[in-house]
Parts: sequence; C-alpha cells; structure tokens
Amino acid sequence: MSPIIISISLIAYFIFLFVIAWYTSRNATNDGFFRGSKASPWYIVAYGMIGTSLSGVTFISVPGKVGTAHFAYFQVVIGYLIGYFVVAMVLLPLYYKLNLTSIYTYLQKRFGNTTYKTGAGFFILSRTLGATLRLFLVINVLQIFLLPEGLGFFTIAAFVILVMILLYTFKGGVKSIVWTDMLQTTFMLLALVTCVWFIKNELHLSFSGLIGSLKEKGYTEIFMTDWLKGNFFIKQIIGGMFITISMTGLDQEMMQKNISCKNLGEAQKNMITFSFILLVVNLIFLVLGGVLYLYAEAKAIEIPALTDNLFPVIALHYLPGFIAIIFVIGLISALFPSADGALTALTSSICIDILGINDKKELSEQQRTKTRLTVHFIMAFVFLLFVIGFKILNKAAIIDLLLKIAGYTYGPLLGLFMFGILTKRKINDSLSPVICLVAPVICFVADKNSDKLIAGFSFGPEMLLWNGLLTFIGLYIISKPATEVSALDTELNR
Repeated sequence: MSPIIISISLIAYFIFLFVIAWYTSRNATNDGFFRGSKASPWYIVAYGMIGTSLSGVTFISVPGKVGTAHFAYFQVVIGYLIGYFVVAMVLLPLYYKLNLTSIYTYLQKRFGNTTYKTGAGFFILSRTLGATLRLFLVINVLQIFLLPEGLGFFTIAAFVILVMILLYTFKGGVKSIVWTDMLQTTFMLLALVTCVWFIKNELHLSFSGLIGSLKEKGYTEIFMTDWLKGNFFIKQIIGGMFITISMTGLDQEMMQKNISCKNLGEAQKNMITFSFILLVVNLIFLVLGGVLYLYAEAKAIEIPALTDNLFPVIALHYLPGFIAIIFVIGLISALFPSADGALTALTSSICIDILGINDKKELSEQQRTKTRLTVHFIMAFVFLLFVIGFKILNKAAIIDLLLKIAGYTYGPLLGLFMFGILTKRKINDSLSPVICLVAPVICFVADKNSDKLIAGFSFGPEMLLWNGLLTFIGLYIISKPATEVSALDTELNR
C-alpha cells in the first residue's frame, strides 16, 4: 500500500479528530480539564474507555499470542470482569463520597501528606513507563512497515504523534478526551471486525465453519490446569481481578474519566456496561488471532519470529489496500486513547498531588491554567525522551523488565488503599515510603528465584496481589490502633 495514500487517510482522520476536540473544548476551564466539569455522559465514557483499556499493544500483541498461548488470555479477561465490579461497588462510592479530583487525595485524608505523595509518585512513575512503552512499541511497528529505518525518522514520527495528542488535549483535557476516545474506539473496533470478517471470507468459511476450524487447531483452549505454571487459570483470574482493581480503580487516568460522570449511579452504570463490552471485544481479538494463523497457514505465510508482527505483516502485505488503511487507522486509534489519557492524567496528578494548585487559594484561574499548560507540555517532552530512549535500548529483555517494573508499582498502591479501606489503624506516615519500596523489591527477588523456591514454579499476574499483601503487612507493622474518630471517617459518615 502506498505510504502517500495511507498518509492522506491519516491526515483526514486527524482533521476529524481535531474538529471534535475543538468543539468539545470550547469554554473549557481547569475543572473541565481535570474532571470534565462533572458532566460527561456515562455511556460515552463507557464506550470510549474500551480504547483506553486495550491500547495499541493489545491491538497487535493479543492476536499474535494465540499461536502459542491459544485463548488462555481470556482467563485474565474473566478476572478483569470481576475486578470491574469491585471498582464499581467499592472504590467509586468512596471517590464520589469524598468528591475527589485526584483519587490519591484519599491517601492524604486517610494517612497523611507523605503517604499521599508516595502514592501519587508511584502512579506517575508507573504510568510514565507504561504509556511511553506502549507509544514506543506502536511507533516501532509503524516504522518497520511504513517508514524508513533510522533513529531520525523514528524521532520525527514520535514527535508528530505527540504534537497531535497535545493539540487536542491541552485545552479540554478530560472534557475533550471522553469524546475523542469515542471516535478512536469506533475506528479501532471497525478495524478489528472488518479484518476478521474479510479474512473469514477469504478462507471461504461460514461463522460456524470458522469456529470449527479454530477448535480443530486447538486455538479455542482457554483454561490451563498446571498449577506450577504462570498461566494456571486460578492465578490468571485472580491476577486479572487485582490488575483491574489496581490499574483501573487505583489509576488516576482511568478514574479521571469515571469521576467526570454526573453522579455515582451513572459512573457505576458506565463501569459495569464497559466491563461486559470489554469481555466481548477481547474475545473478538482472540478470534482475530486464530483467523490470522489460519490465513497464514492457508497462504503459506511464514510466521514472524516476533508474533506481534503477524497482524501488521498480513494486513499490510497480503490484504487489499483498503484493509491496510483500516489497519493503520485502527492501530493509531488504539494507541491514542491510552496515550492522551495518560498525558492528561499525569498532568492532573502532578498539578494537584505534587504541586497542590487546588490547595493554593491565592492562585487565580489564569495562574492555575498557566501551571497546568506548562506541566502538560513538559510531560509531552518527557514522553518523547522516554520513547526515544526505548528505541535506543530496543532490547526485548529490557522491555519485559520495564513492563514488570511498571506492574510492580501498582502493588504498593493496592496495599495502601486496601489498608485504608479495610482497617481503621493509624500508620507512621513518614515510614510509608520505605514499606512501599521494600515490598516490590521482595517481589522482584521472589520472581527471579521462583524456580528455586518450588521446582518448576513460576509467578503469573497474581504477583500484583502478593506485592499488595506485603505492603499491607508492612503498613500494619508501622501502625497502631486509632484512638479517636478521624476527620475522614466523619466526612464519610455524613
């Protein structure tokens, strides 16, 4: 497919995106940027969050893994569904009761300023690593298949994409993102369904015939029963549940959109509706993976060593030009919701949690806006530096390590919120950073030596739970019974 035609299609897509962003960001205030002025329709938030949750990595990685892991990823997705119900019924009521703009303000009210800054710091670190790594992986795929080689061209592509994100987020923030995410989710799902349907027809299969072929190849296998392995179904379901609780319920990016709904009831409808839609969408991604492997076998296409490249290879080299355009726009649409949401959430967290602009009553609205814009542009530049850094390193082992480190940083957040919600004890606020640093270090050492602990044993995504439990235990050690009713309890009991 001609890069010129793809470029023209992308330009048209971006123009459409900017029109929506411009229209929705009119008369936007700082409250609109941070919380959408508490006026976001719940069904728009629910639909747009699909794109935010999946990201460009899911778009290319989940289908590629079907060849070896089959549909085992759906075990984690089942855990996601359970986790979303916990978020809807436990965490959202807490956030709405306290009328929070940043969810980490809860830690300040419950434990103190040091713990508050610690929690926000872990989020900033984790989200910066995770968002820039996703950006790198997707831009790298685009360069492999559409752009000339070299760091210079990669840097230009990364710069252009970040400028695009800045242009439609710097003014409206969440107020714009809930609507632009809706558009991007639509294009991502269009690409997903179109590719499945087209390849199915190319293979001359009915829908029932397709399912039969996938079963025959063993791709539809979901539940893994070897308890020693990381993909054991109980580990995967429990891990998926706590991944959702931590990386959605305790994540400012994800919760920023939820608390922009008009009230708690609408936010809960958003979360529950979104969770069921996401279940179906992930299943379609797995079906796409099976279809790609069937197509590769039928057309004698060599499976790439890096299976993430299977979808791009087939879409851009073996399918008609219009499918290539749909694929690229779908990939960009999967990338943008996670990147724009992360940039906005990080700006919000730094402004509110670190700089405390909402607590400085002497600041005018114009001064707050100036601070917010400065932080927004600085974080975009930081994103660019991280993405370029990943490109320079570009070692699979380092990428895997960074993904694990990013996952570990949510463990302390899980432990902090669990301890705050499940107990009434008062901690030594100054020691909480030590506990939050020691817990992931212990988990990292245990993960590296799991085979020595139990022969053949490996940790799965449930490591996040162990991380949170260690943090919980550490907080208990540095705590004592509360001797009086706290101001937070008084506020919650109103």
